[in-house]
Amino acid sequence: MKDIAVRAGVSPTAVSFALNGRAGVSSGTRARVRRVAEELGWQANSAARALSGEPTGCVGLVLARPAHTLGVESFFLQLVSGIQEALGARRVALLFQVVADLDAECATYRRWWAERRVDGVLVVDPRVADPRPGLLGALGLPAVFIGGLEDGPGGSGGFRTPSGAPGAPAPLPPPLSTVRADDAAAMRSVVDHLYGLGHRRITHVAGLPGLAHTARRVGALRAEARRLGLDPGQVFSVPTDYSDTEGAEATRRLLGSPRPPTAIVYDNDVMAVAGAFVAAGLGVPVPAALSVVAWDDSALCRVTHPRLTSLVRDTAGFGRLAARELLALLDGGPVRHVQAELPRLEIRESTSFAADGRDA
Repeated sequence: MKDIAVRAGVSPTAVSFALNGRAGVSSGTRARVRRVAEELGWQANSAARALSGEPTGCVGLVLARPAHTLGVESFFLQLVSGIQEALGARRVALLFQVVADLDAECATYRRWWAERRVDGVLVVDPRVADPRPGLLGALGLPAVFIGGLEDGPGGSGGFRTPSGAPGAPAPLPPPLSTVRADDAAAMRSVVDHLYGLGHRRITHVAGLPGLAHTARRVGALRAEARRLGLDPGQVFSVPTDYSDTEGAEATRRLLGSPRPPTAIVYDNDVMAVAGAFVAAGLGVPVPAALSVVAWDDSALCRVTHPRLTSLVRDTAGFGRLAARELLALLDGGPVRHVQAELPRLEIRESTSFAADGRDA
């Protein structure tokens, strides 16, 4: 900074004010100091800025998911791509970490806060009875929850295996914003499509139990089944870890049952492709004997034969929206709860009329 001051013909204090965006220097001096700093290749020391209470220019993202489920799922790759695009435009870095469970995630937030590593965090996979809003609020760490926090209709019930009791969502202490998609409306669009094709035995191969968006999808399936007068014993959800292995195994069990489903809705593209492959191996043709729907569209859905009917959404845009909301919080903006665009059902060759048109 002394070198910059000498070359720019100003005091070191003026250099500090100019480079940190503080008042006290003219616009001309600020521009001259920044030009000289760029010529000299000067960059702010993030550790030193953190110790002095200045912003670090970095935000965090922790993912508490089984690591083996991430390599083949396109959703998070697209989400992070959109996040990085928005952050890059502001020259804000993204600190990303994968951990084993929710306790490890909370410990990471505490460590980042204590070390002043990040200015705020993006939080994914909101849970029912989620402890993270209270923790982040207590730390005063600005956050945007991607996916919303409120429990869905019917709580987390509907699974054929226990998933834990749903809990009431905690109020959001500032500065916590949310960005969410309407999972319930998306599930209704899928069920209505399948019902219109004559399907009455519909299974939802869901993701991890306890996640808020899983609860919303499960609850919406049950509510729509009641509205349509469907047998709850023939319309239900089963949990998985989102992996192709568990998606395939769930499909194998379902198709081997006495009254197998005529339609299966999978919570991601990887499980849907794996399920369609299992069905073919068992001699259950798609869509003649089984209709398949994938929750998130991807290249996998479009190159598989037959091409998979999928819920299409701009996942990268979802990430950009979340990152921009966090940047707005860091700029002193208000807490907001933003609804993303509703996913659109793209009907392809993997869904068709039930075998006799009535699913008798």
